[in-house]
Amino acid sequence: MKQSILSIVMMTFVLTAVSGQKYFTKTGHISFYSETKLEKFDAHNKSASIVYDSETGKLEAAALVKGFQFEKALMQEHFNENYMESNKYPKATFKGAIENFETIDLTKNGKYAVKVSGDLTMHGVTKKVMTDGQIVVNNGKVEATAEFNVVLADYKINIPSLVKDQIAKTVKIKITSALEMLKQ
Repeated sequence: MKQSILSIVMMTFVLTAVSGQKYFTKTGHISFYSETKLEKFDAHNKSASIVYDSETGKLEAAALVKGFQFEKALMQEHFNENYMESNKYPKATFKGAIENFETIDLTKNGKYAVKVSGDLTMHGVTKKVMTDGQIVVNNGKVEATAEFNVVLADYKINIPSLVKDQIAKTVKIKITSALEMLKQ
């Protein structure tokens, strides 16, 4: 049910935008990774909604926090209940743009280095982020990737002192998505 609501919100953005060809996915892959001497955290969410307007460079993404899957059920439980408080803050969003979008030709095969900037909101906190990414066009298929680091304290994600040595203060977030052209 919550995934359907998220999809409707993202599709509303797509359908109300005024110009440009839109590309989207409801199966974007977001992972995060953190490692200390004591513990490794590796979680994946394969149901992120991502929309890209190729004419304006605007980019939006949303993912349900409870959609992240861990190897260990206990880690997933602690992630949702203690750290991300996913009942209170159910989704993470990004609203921004590809700054050099005019250098991308989605009609030609190739690899395009991109600069992405915008607002990342999670755990009720919004911060500006900027990172490098890549768009690969191969026979009409478009795949976008980006990777960046997030300092947990910047998003008011508190780590209890009992486990502070088990969880890194910075996590690496990686986004990979195969985008499809939206037929209007």
